[in-house]
Amino acid sequence: MASFFNNKRIWITGASSGIGESLAMALAKQGAGLILSARNARELERVAQACKEAGAPETIVQPLDLEHYLQLPDIADHIIRKVGKIDVLINNGGISQRARALDTTLDVDKKLMDVNYLGTVALTKAVLPHMLLHELGHIVVVSSLVGIIGSPLRSSYSAAKHALHGFFDSLRAELAETPIRVTIICPGFIRTNVSKNALTGDGQPQGKMDTATGKGMHPDVLARKILRTMEKGREEAYFGGREILAIYLKRFFPGWFSRILRRAKVT
Repeated sequence: MASFFNNKRIWITGASSGIGESLAMALAKQGAGLILSARNARELERVAQACKEAGAPETIVQPLDLEHYLQLPDIADHIIRKVGKIDVLINNGGISQRARALDTTLDVDKKLMDVNYLGTVALTKAVLPHMLLHELGHIVVVSSLVGIIGSPLRSSYSAAKHALHGFFDSLRAELAETPIRVTIICPGFIRTNVSKNALTGDGQPQGKMDTATGKGMHPDVLARKILRTMEKGREEAYFGGREILAIYLKRFFPGWFSRILRRAKVT
């Protein structure tokens, strides 16, 4: 039986490493055609070659920088003219933070919002009319558990992820009478370089692995779970370990959760 993703054209941002790379490989094995985007063209070429060897019928490398969101409509137009249609857009690109709010410059606050929120929104808005024209499409957003709860040392990152939930929940409601689906994925600790690349207060990468991140779920495992979530058409899904309990503690016992968070050793 053919894979659910067989011959679908799927555009993945943040595809040069981590969750994006694992998603690309998992989709390649299921016969999807891929458009791979991130800033690092060399790493994208490496991932593209691995995807071809894994069975992807087509891989297109399209470097982009989500921070330069005003350029994204032109890039999207170029890709759409090249491939004809985009069945799925996976908004996975982003950058994290490791600094106290008072130690974080406004330039860093802005960068986190530009990359994680405005870049994602701009690319989605550029692709969405094309999906509506073809009356098909699935928009997937890789958010975070801190898009639902706040966490020390991640104030601007959490704010940007909260903004994604507000935008895409609203967009899903607006698209209710169309065939377009919207899915928000909320990972907890995943074993990627997200903490190494996270920005400190002055905008420099942290350069080290957080303990919890290093012990987190392997991105290949997460990728398989995300694909099952997409296939089922779910609106929102949470993945990780015990950290997922924080969502329910905040929802049902907010005062207790707040006290726990204040005492937590966060890195």
